Amino acid sequence: MILIALGLNHRSAPLDVLERMSMSADLVPKALAELTAGDHVNEAVLISTCNRIEVYAHVERFHDGFEQIRDALSVVTGVDNADFADHLYVHSHDEAVCHLFSVSSGLDSAVLGEHEILGQVRTAWETARIEGAASVLLEPLFDHAIKCGKRVRTDTAIGRRTASISHAAVSLVAERVGTLDAKRVLLVGAGEVGAGVANALGRTSDIDLIVTNRTASKADDLAASLGGRTVPFGHFESQLADVDIVISATGAPGVVISAESVQAAMEHRSDRLLILDLAVPRDVDAAVLGYSNVGLLVLSDLQAFANRGLEERQREAVAARRLVDLEIERFRDTNSAREISPLLGSMYRWADAVRIDEIERHATKLSSLDPESREAVEALTKALVSKLLHEPSSHLRDAAGSARGERLADALRELFDLT
Repeated sequence: MILIALGLNHRSAPLDVLERMSMSADLVPKALAELTAGDHVNEAVLISTCNRIEVYAHVERFHDGFEQIRDALSVVTGVDNADFADHLYVHSHDEAVCHLFSVSSGLDSAVLGEHEILGQVRTAWETARIEGAASVLLEPLFDHAIKCGKRVRTDTAIGRRTASISHAAVSLVAERVGTLDAKRVLLVGAGEVGAGVANALGRTSDIDLIVTNRTASKADDLAASLGGRTVPFGHFESQLADVDIVISATGAPGVVISAESVQAAMEHRSDRLLILDLAVPRDVDAAVLGYSNVGLLVLSDLQAFANRGLEERQREAVAARRLVDLEIERFRDTNSAREISPLLGSMYRWADAVRIDEIERHATKLSSLDPESREAVEALTKALVSKLLHEPSSHLRDAAGSARGERLADALRELFDLT
């Protein structure tokens, strides 16, 4: 059995491909069912964010598992394999472990050190368990990766200045408008990203917050917690003429804020309107970029802004990487013992059963032995079994957690019919 991590992110794929491949939360259960429906994937976890879509899976064979995951992603997203295959990256064994630990620690994020990804990894794992797509095989990996992410945030300052994409978004908007105080802000989307932005806004400034969301109860709860108000999702475009800032972060599959609605709003105002589109795929019609007196910011603008302080975070990233490496080593040690011990136990039980059978087969010849000699035979045969198995056991322990260890373990199971 092989652990693999397969996906696309902000470095491997252009934004338009990520937009087409993105999955809303309600689509993830269907994707997990598709991923594990075939014969080659035993367990799978799917992480889908605005900057990445990744599958972590235990598969029977590498190439068969790779193809099943790739095809499942194509089926669920409706994107042909040929359109995204060249942008896929894949890691196996140790590399897959290292990649997940880096992701959960914020070292692989578009905004280095952001902490929202840790919650997204945790949610992905919980969803996979609830849907029956993952259990005991992936549990040790995700449990340790989440603990590693927590430790990085506790023991290093990598996220001190840019704690999250939400905080970076608020800082970017504040820079563009001068001050957020007394500004009227329309938030389109009350999901994880939208709620994060709203909370960051509420902590840093005195704003007039208007929230809209397809599920009205989520908008109501978020607005109430921050002293804001709501508008129905079907009528929020009527607010575009009166607000100073629009922040859109829905999980919609297509355009939510049309160019026509923005143009109509601008006919009734003379001041500048700033729009920040945090959605993947994008919520705002790209034609808005051509309108005078309208500023449109997208995720690439946010990344460029957040990376201004990159040098300081990179220094912290060195310490974070050392910590992650230590946690990876701890995981390998504990996981190796967890995986190898039962197999070695089975091998020793098999060998001891053969020893006992042989003694019983020669029971007649041994019947004349006195008790002391009988004990000597027992001790001699046990010692012989132990010496014969010592060397292969040592090799297996030393190679545990690696591709070579997996091959040795599989060979041992097959040669001796062990379970």
